[in-house]
Amino acid sequence: MEAAPSPIPNRPQSQKVESMFGKVAKNYDLANDVLSLGIHHLWRKKLVRMSGCQPGMSVLDCATGTGDLAIEFKKHVGPTGTVIGSDFCKGMLDFAPAKAARLNLQITFEQQDVTQLSYPSETFDLVSISFGIRNVENPVKGLSEMLRVLKPGGKLLVLEFGQPPSKLFSSVYRLYSSKILPKIGGWITGERGAYEYLEKSSALFPCGAAFSGLIKTAGQEAGLAGQNSVKTVQVLPLSFGIAYIYCAVKA
Repeated sequence: MEAAPSPIPNRPQSQKVESMFGKVAKNYDLANDVLSLGIHHLWRKKLVRMSGCQPGMSVLDCATGTGDLAIEFKKHVGPTGTVIGSDFCKGMLDFAPAKAARLNLQITFEQQDVTQLSYPSETFDLVSISFGIRNVENPVKGLSEMLRVLKPGGKLLVLEFGQPPSKLFSSVYRLYSSKILPKIGGWITGERGAYEYLEKSSALFPCGAAFSGLIKTAGQEAGLAGQNSVKTVQVLPLSFGIAYIYCAVKA
C-alpha cells in the first residue's frame, strides 16, 4: 500500500499549490476536524451513499490527499473491489497508506496529475474528487480526464466548497472563513497562508448550476464525434450551501 512514485512536471501554479499542501500535510487532518467540527466526514459519507457504491466496484479517488474518501469507498467495495487514491502532492499522499493500513484496508495510492491521468479509458465504475477540483489549473481538463477513465454508465462524484445562497448565513460564514478560519488553521499547521488561500479560492470558485456547466463542458470534451459524454448531473447543497456534491452519470 505504499504510494507509488511518479514524477509530475509542475506548472507554476501547480507547484505553488503542491508546496502549500505539502507544508500542511502533517497536521492537515487535525485542522480539517477542528475547522469543520468533523462535518467533512459526514459530507464524504453522503457522497459515497449518493454514488450507489457496491461490493466489487472499481473506484478512482483523485486529489485523495491523506486518503479519507478513498478509505470510505473501500469500506463499501469490500475485498472484491478495488480503490486507487491519487494525488499530485506527494507530501499529502505520504500519510495515506498508514491510515489505510491501520484500518486493515487494501488501497493503492499513486502520484498522479488529474489533468494527465495514466489510466486507460473506461477503467473505473466510479471516479471522485473531494475539495480538490478548485486547485486544478484547468478544472475542465481535469473533469474531462476523470470522465475519460470512467466506464459508460459510471458516475463522477465531486465534493467541493461553494457559496451559501442565504444572505444572512452567507455573511456569517464569510466572517468565519475570512477572519477566524485562517487564524485557527495557521495556529494548527503553522501555515496561515494556506487557509487564506482556502477562503479566497472557495469564495471565487463556481458552484451549483455554474459548476454543473463546467461538468457538461468537460463531457463535451471527453465525448466522441461531438457527443456529450455526460448524461445527467445531480446537484446537492450541503450545510446550507457551504459545500456541494455533484453526481454526473456518463452516457
